[in-house]
Amino acid sequence: MKVIPRSISTLLVAVAFLTPVPTRAQSVTDRTPNLSGGWVGTPGTVYFNFLHRFEHGAAPTRKISNFPTFLFGVAPVSGVLIGAQYATNSDVVASYPNEWELFGRWAPREMGAAQLALTGGWNHAAESVDGEASLRLRLARLSLLGVARAFSQGFGGDGRLAFGGGAALSLGNNLALAGDVTTLTDRATGEEVAWGGALQIRIPNTPHSLSLQATNTNTGTMQGSSRGGDKTRWGFEFTIPLTLSRYFGGGGSGGGGGGTTVVNNADTVVVTIRDFEFSPANITIRQGATVVWVNQGQIAHTATSASAWDTGLIQPGARASHTFTSAGQFSYLCTPHPFMTGTVTVSGGGQ
Repeated sequence: MKVIPRSISTLLVAVAFLTPVPTRAQSVTDRTPNLSGGWVGTPGTVYFNFLHRFEHGAAPTRKISNFPTFLFGVAPVSGVLIGAQYATNSDVVASYPNEWELFGRWAPREMGAAQLALTGGWNHAAESVDGEASLRLRLARLSLLGVARAFSQGFGGDGRLAFGGGAALSLGNNLALAGDVTTLTDRATGEEVAWGGALQIRIPNTPHSLSLQATNTNTGTMQGSSRGGDKTRWGFEFTIPLTLSRYFGGGGSGGGGGGTTVVNNADTVVVTIRDFEFSPANITIRQGATVVWVNQGQIAHTATSASAWDTGLIQPGARASHTFTSAGQFSYLCTPHPFMTGTVTVSGGGQ
């Protein structure tokens, strides 16, 4: 087997922690069962992803075996995700069923339709420094994904390389079809091309998403998702992002300047909806000005004031507006997520 210099994988790990710039967070509808698509989190959110795959044994026992992978992650700054994956029933290393992967991922700002991401990690079971470079290309409703992976001690042996690709086709705001293939460059006997297919679901009006999938891979780590076997495993992945501002410090006034009071005398003032907060959450405008709420999040929100206006549901990527003709202070919230709050203070006299 061809040995990859440990320095190559180490370099990928180091690059993964370079200073980032903002990028877009993703749900399972933006990726495939075995490719991350360069997914990174957003500051102020803790991530828990539960990946569970099942295998049906032969007669006479017909035993159902399960292969879970748990992902824990956090975004310390925009464009960076650090975390760990823990898998049981792993077959990455023989007779070593409990597999840990510590990882960090960096994704710079999207360059038009293209998105690059670099991931570096340590696989405890294989005692391997692992690295991944991924590229995403968005074409209307279709996302094309490519990946290259390097393992200093792949599956507990020598250095290994893997390459793969996939696609996710959006069928609407909350539904997508996804598939991928990945192969090791020097597959040994019993090692198959890794593949996966899934129905990807974004659960409406929640931050959660669900993947119903079939694949021949074992775990969700870089090594575990690069090698296929001779059995099809069925399963699901459920994502649970926990927005900290919802529980600590009050929604709408969380990180990213959400709670900052901004005075703006322009005719039009934009408030961004993202990461379950209005940003800026508190604004002061002149009488006669228009506020535009732009939803840059992954699910629908509203900007609703019981005494003044209701935008209705603002879908991801959409916007809604209201013109303030009367002076006063107006509190508002998101109807599906009432912990998201904001205020609009309208000064009289048309400043």
